[in-house]
Amino acid sequence: MGTMKEIRHPIRMSSFGKRDMRAQFAALPWRRRNGKIEVLLVTTRDTGRWVIPKGWPMNGKTPAEVAATEAFEEAGVIGVPADQCLGIFTYTKILEDGELPVVAVVYPVEVTRLLSDWDEKPCRKRKWVALKKAAKTVSDIELAELLSDPALQKRLI
Repeated sequence: MGTMKEIRHPIRMSSFGKRDMRAQFAALPWRRRNGKIEVLLVTTRDTGRWVIPKGWPMNGKTPAEVAATEAFEEAGVIGVPADQCLGIFTYTKILEDGELPVVAVVYPVEVTRLLSDWDEKPCRKRKWVALKKAAKTVSDIELAELLSDPALQKRLI
C-alpha cells in the first residue's frame, strides 16, 4: 500500500447536510493483454461520458459483489471481484429533482469473459484501454487520479 495522499478535491456539500451523502460501489474491470493491464470503460446512459460501472448498495450483497453485478449489467462483464477496495472518488450525481453528492468505492473485477450482448448494450458503449489512457479519458477528476496512481497496476496483479 502507498502512503496517504493529500485530498485535493474536497467534497462540495454547501447545499447538503451530512446525511445527504450517498455511497455507490464501482467496478474496475481489468485484464492482462500482451503482458499489460487494460481496464474496461463504459459510457454513461445520459451524456456519453466515459466512466466505470457503479451502482447503489444491494441488500444481501457485499460491496465487491455489487461492483461485479454493475459490471455485468452495464458492460457485459463476467469476472472475479476482489474484496479489497482500490480507492474512492467523489462526484455529484444529477437527479431529476436536483443534485446528490456521492462517494464511490472502487473494487477490482478481473474479467474472465465479456458478453457480446448484455442488458444495457443499447444505451452504452464500452472500450478496453491502458490505465494511462483511461486516466486521460474519464471526465471525473478524482477517478482520473485513481487510475493514474502508479501503485494501481501492482494492486491489480
